[in-house]
Amino acid sequence: MTQMEQARKGQLTDQIRKIADIEGISSQKLLKRVATGKIVIPCNINRYTSPLGVGKGLTTKINANVGSSPELEDPQQEVKKALLAVEYGAHTVMDLSTGPRFREVRRAIMDATKAPIGTVPIYQAGIIASKNKGAVVDMDEDDMFSAIEEQAREGVDFMTIHCGITRDTVEKTQKSKRTMGIVSRGGAFLAAWIIHNQQENPLFQNYDYLLEIAREHDVTISLGDGLRPGCLADASDIPQMAELNILGELVQRAREAGVQVMVEGPGHVPLNQINANMQIQKTVCKEAPFYVLGPIVTDLAPGYDHITSAIGGAIAASSGADFLCYVTPAEHLSIPNLHEVKEGVIASRIAAQAADVALGIDSAWDHEMKMAHARKNFNWDKQFRLAFDPEKPRKCRERNASSTRDMCTMCGEFCALRMVRDNL
Repeated sequence: MTQMEQARKGQLTDQIRKIADIEGISSQKLLKRVATGKIVIPCNINRYTSPLGVGKGLTTKINANVGSSPELEDPQQEVKKALLAVEYGAHTVMDLSTGPRFREVRRAIMDATKAPIGTVPIYQAGIIASKNKGAVVDMDEDDMFSAIEEQAREGVDFMTIHCGITRDTVEKTQKSKRTMGIVSRGGAFLAAWIIHNQQENPLFQNYDYLLEIAREHDVTISLGDGLRPGCLADASDIPQMAELNILGELVQRAREAGVQVMVEGPGHVPLNQINANMQIQKTVCKEAPFYVLGPIVTDLAPGYDHITSAIGGAIAASSGADFLCYVTPAEHLSIPNLHEVKEGVIASRIAAQAADVALGIDSAWDHEMKMAHARKNFNWDKQFRLAFDPEKPRKCRERNASSTRDMCTMCGEFCALRMVRDNL
């Protein structure tokens, strides 16, 4: 049985007990929300996974993408990125490999960490079809479902599946005045397949079979946003909303089948549209956990998109999003290196913490109060321990001669805290 099916029977699984303890909420409240699909627990039955809940009333979670490409493939480097991401606070890791050694990369990452692992199986189907048949558009239904089944058996905990790319939504996209068209790689694979073969998306047409596979292995389905906006000008347009309406229907069908499901959300969204996007998704998808990429709030900051996404992520999470996919400084430019992975995770942690504080999450406020007291008491070591990146603030402090005193070089002898302490 899936975590959802067990919750509906009132069974407190080990995962639910541990997550309730981690999150500081009652196990019965968690049980009810898992049973109704408002919280998912990515935990394939074929692999031991660290306890993790994503959804209503829980702390905001962070995903880190890693993976090779045909241009750059080093399995051990991708493992290092995955481990570094988890070390700095990523809750899950997605392997997006498209290089020829994609299986080796995926298995190495899964062996190296107990964090829940996500994938996009259509990549595997496309890679194999391109190699064996000549092109991505030559893959068939068996290629798609074989990839899903293989990865489910291996123990992949959640999978991005682009079921909302249909003949109808592709036609709407073709007729739209989109500036960027389709920017989702998985979405592009399927849209090109539909146009080339003049057939319906097998992942949509055979959704019930997909649910059978997911239920057998308790794979959490992450309904992909293949028509997400790739620039601010395309945000909240007809193709995006048409796909979202389909995903809302598919959420209900997954729940009826006892399959855990979450929904992926937009990538590039102006600040003033983020709240509305979150509320529309929560309404259309009946409070299914929402997994967003960013959102990125300006297109003018290549090299700094970890910042643009953190701004959008903080607003999104405080408005209803449950799960933030990190964005690194290398977004739109290249595969990220280790330093960029670290920066991406920390930027997302800042966004998640800011949102959790705004939402009144007790654990978030507890950490804020600990930091406030550490600063008041000039307890530098505790400040560093509480920081998302202990190394960076410690280096900043140590580079000045006065760092040994109960002040910093910004204010020196005019430190407000010290003057108040010494004179009041």
